[in-house]
Amino acid sequence: MNLKNSKLTKLLTKPIAVEPNSTLVKVRDALLKNKVKRVVVVEKKKPIAVITEKDIAKKIYELGNKPIKSVLAKSFKPKKLFTLTRENTVKECAKMMKKHRISVVIILNEDKTLGGIITKTDLVKIFLTKGSESLKVSQVMKKNLVTASPSDPILHVESLLLKYGISRVVIKRNQKPVGIITFRDFVPAKIPQWIAESADPKEVQEYKFKKGLEESHANQMSYLFPFHATDIMASKPITVGADKEIRVAITLMIKHNISGLPVVKNSKLVGIITKSDIVGVLAS
Repeated sequence: MNLKNSKLTKLLTKPIAVEPNSTLVKVRDALLKNKVKRVVVVEKKKPIAVITEKDIAKKIYELGNKPIKSVLAKSFKPKKLFTLTRENTVKECAKMMKKHRISVVIILNEDKTLGGIITKTDLVKIFLTKGSESLKVSQVMKKNLVTASPSDPILHVESLLLKYGISRVVIKRNQKPVGIITFRDFVPAKIPQWIAESADPKEVQEYKFKKGLEESHANQMSYLFPFHATDIMASKPITVGADKEIRVAITLMIKHNISGLPVVKNSKLVGIITKSDIVGVLAS
């Protein structure tokens, strides 16, 4: 696949950058205004950190009664930045994302200043413009997927998300996908919505049992007991046929702003395909 050896130069996305002394309010406004999931903190034109929706959610949660204006971008705990240059290839970028389970790679100029970023979405999009192989969805999808029934208690669905560390559970009836449930569909009251929308399952679990929660929160899960998957699932999920080219799956993900699709054959559920699966193809 020639596109794997393509240089990253033409794939670069110009990131939204903020200064270390930018306030949390300014950072959050930058995310909302530009409809992006992350900003890069830059000092003397060099990237020093990445702040995501998830990071902001955590910080707001931890603030308590402290004013948001008191928090600066430089106060966020720095994470390891994964970097490459324009001369690196699509395959090298995909391998880095797959190995470290990340969704963004920082691209540096020769002088180590910020050149741009590459996201998982940027990588999957190249199949639409440069893909020369007609890969089928069936060749890329995961056949072993986690499912539940419409009548299953939603606490059972939640336990599946946590146990397998996955982002979504497909709800099926008579072997047909009828819905999808993610954490954002049934966040307990003690977990802020903005955390649920960006945190992964393990982190949500940590927030649930985090020390310092008031005793009054202890039984807030009890309101979930009477509900079943059908009560909260997103019904009529967007699906893709197993015999379709992955270009079709990518187009659907981008159009509907989702990262995974149930795969069907003769209307029956046979697997699931995600952006990570497609990045995995580029990494191989």
